[in-house]
Parts: sequence; structure tokens; C-alpha cells
Amino acid sequence: METQEITDSLTNGAITYIDKEEAAGDIPWNQHPIFQGVYLKHLVKGADTQGKLSCHIVKLDPEAVLEEHVHEGQWELHEVIEGEGVFFLQNKETPYHPGRLGVIPQGVEHKVAAGKSGLVLLAKFFPALL
Repeated sequence: METQEITDSLTNGAITYIDKEEAAGDIPWNQHPIFQGVYLKHLVKGADTQGKLSCHIVKLDPEAVLEEHVHEGQWELHEVIEGEGVFFLQNKETPYHPGRLGVIPQGVEHKVAAGKSGLVLLAKFFPALL
């Protein structure tokens, strides 16, 4: 499956819970409140998981940067699903491309910079971010 197909299936697919199903296409994109050129689609929220986890599509425009930030109370897992860029975790710099995962412990500064084609991540938080 091509990476664009994966992104399309995530953004237009469905989320199944015990008591409901939600169309991902009905969930709005939100401009990140701090970082320009970064957009969020909150697929799974803590309200639906007893606060245990949340899952978000993070879309970065070409050469956009998710500057250094910290999630004090959550572990974060990135799954790169489209595009390319660079992941910064403490003193380590890692190329981001489809198939790459990034594991971020709670309280650790990290940063993501998209390349010329942009970048799409599936970001999962434990416990839930939202």
C-alpha cells in the first residue's frame, strides 16, 4: 500500500469502539495552537479510553517544524506514515520516513522538522494527551 493510501485510509476511515463507531472523515483538522504549518486530527481521545491513551494524526506542511516541546505526563509514540523529515530526541537526530517509529519518554524534549514533501505522523499518547 502506498503511503498516500495509508494517510487517506486513516483520515477517511472509521474508529470502532465497544459502544459506537466514528467516521474519521467527520473529525475536523485543527491548526496546532502554537506551531505554524502543523495540523492535528484527534482520532481517539481520552474521553473514549478512560484517559489511558489518545491517537492523533499530525500533519506538517513542507519544511514546517514542531519545535522543541515536552509532554510531562505522557509517553509518546510516533509512526511515520507519509513524507520525510528529521526527528530530534535529546542529542540524537534521526531521519523520519515511512516505517520509522519514534519512542519519546515522558518529560523528554523532542522536535520534528518536515522535509520538502511534508510529513504525516500517527502520534499515540499514554496516558491520553486530550
